[in-house]
Amino acid sequence: MTYALDATYSTGGNLSGVGVYSREILNGLARAHPEDRFTWCYRPHRLLRAFKTRPSNASLRPLLEHLQLFRAELFHGLNQRLPARRFKRSVCTFHDLFVLTSDYSTTEFRRRFAQQARDAVSRADLVICVSAFTAAQVSTLLGVDTSRLRVIPHGTRFPTRAGGPRRDPMILHIGAIQHRKNLSRLVTAFERCAPAPWRLVLAGSDGFGAAEIHQRIASSTARDRIEALGWVNDEALSALYAKAAVFAFPSLDEGFGIPVLEAMAQGVPVLSSNRSALPEACGDAALLVDPLSEDDIAHGLSRLISDSGLRDRLTQAGRARAELFPWSRAVTATWNVYRELLS
Repeated sequence: MTYALDATYSTGGNLSGVGVYSREILNGLARAHPEDRFTWCYRPHRLLRAFKTRPSNASLRPLLEHLQLFRAELFHGLNQRLPARRFKRSVCTFHDLFVLTSDYSTTEFRRRFAQQARDAVSRADLVICVSAFTAAQVSTLLGVDTSRLRVIPHGTRFPTRAGGPRRDPMILHIGAIQHRKNLSRLVTAFERCAPAPWRLVLAGSDGFGAAEIHQRIASSTARDRIEALGWVNDEALSALYAKAAVFAFPSLDEGFGIPVLEAMAQGVPVLSSNRSALPEACGDAALLVDPLSEDDIAHGLSRLISDSGLRDRLTQAGRARAELFPWSRAVTATWNVYRELLS
């Protein structure tokens, strides 16, 4: 049997959360079901970006225009959209809807996103949501009956770290440098509560509002102890997790929150937000704070800096929590959705 999946966001090394999800689902399904065929489809703009140089006898074509050649029984849109062509069965994954609820993107992007999202839910037979929080938003904002929703959480790509050397006095944040990640408040909280030699390390590509955040860092009274590394590869990311004493992720809006699980798997105690899907991802294995309160963030960081017993308890709870979310679980649940539609 042939399945077609939109692999657009799995290309390149600088993967977002959607990219990590796409890569894990694509590879996981293909490995688990060698008897079936999985056609990975790419949107032209991503192909052109990935293949800037190519031999003169090689050409690129919009693959989604020719999907009828593959006669796929089912198409899975891995990022909140479906191609114009209709299939026998279609599934679409929704990761978040913050674009529709907050000013974290441009007006044009918001308009285009809303159009694509509404089109996708109108044609998908079933909609996969990565959290109960996202499922509730899809139901409320897009009018999708809950009977068509299936909740399948993200996973963690890093194995659980049993232990390691003494941690550096470092507070780590992994994620794009953008307003939604609440980094300006995190910088203020760090200034208030973290004495030398504690450092704040931010790893992630620039996103919407990055210039303002970099300006905030440059004007910080603790700027000599704040590092913005930009994007880092998986090897460097794992090394950062291994060194960090605290992981801070006080995001304003997340559809799930892959970085908190990765930090937990790597044995780093987590401070996160008490809103959106983050309480769902963290369970009772993180210290949750009000992301709109700089005082609350600072108080939480201060507790983690000063209380080694709290760090140890959250480290143990975090490892146990991360083990509940292997990517193999998401792959199996996704396959079960396919079988549900095709049975």
